[in-house]
Amino acid sequence: MTRAIASKAIQEVSSVHSTKRKSFERNSRLYAPFGKEQIHRKKLDPSYVAGFIDGEGSFSVSIGKHKTLKRGLEVRPEFEIELRADDREILERILITIGCGKIYDLSYERYGWYPHVKYKIGSMRNMKEFLFPFLDRHPLQAKKAGVYRLFREIVLMVSRKEHLSDDGFKRITALRDEIRKRGKKAKTYGNR
Repeated sequence: MTRAIASKAIQEVSSVHSTKRKSFERNSRLYAPFGKEQIHRKKLDPSYVAGFIDGEGSFSVSIGKHKTLKRGLEVRPEFEIELRADDREILERILITIGCGKIYDLSYERYGWYPHVKYKIGSMRNMKEFLFPFLDRHPLQAKKAGVYRLFREIVLMVSRKEHLSDDGFKRITALRDEIRKRGKKAKTYGNR
């Protein structure tokens, strides 16, 4: 086999086995995320919203890989409330009452579930400027109040760049593990 033929064969094989990514396509049956600019609803009683968060809210902290960070890991705190899509209005009114966040449509067709909507705050700036002052003025009353305090501490540590030190990162990991222990999926024996 001549060198030119071998080179051409290698090019053809490499183009066939290309790992090009397909462009992202949004599910056309779902709405794009939207925020308070698109919502025209009345605010709710803040105590009602705090109670709703006690029951349905979720404070989570994920630690995932990130190519450009020195440690290679990123701390991502998020606050969410997820409900069936036929309860969208209540999430819109919660968003207006708190003053920030976005609402996302979710499809669970593959599980045979009804469509859902999710209210989410992922911006630490919005958490510090809107969510934390709201929850500090209207405190949670159930066990989730303890989870909120841990979550708030993590967000403030990350905003102060404490996650960049080894000790700070270990502390954040320990706080995140404590949040997970208090979650609904945690196994608690003998607490009946």
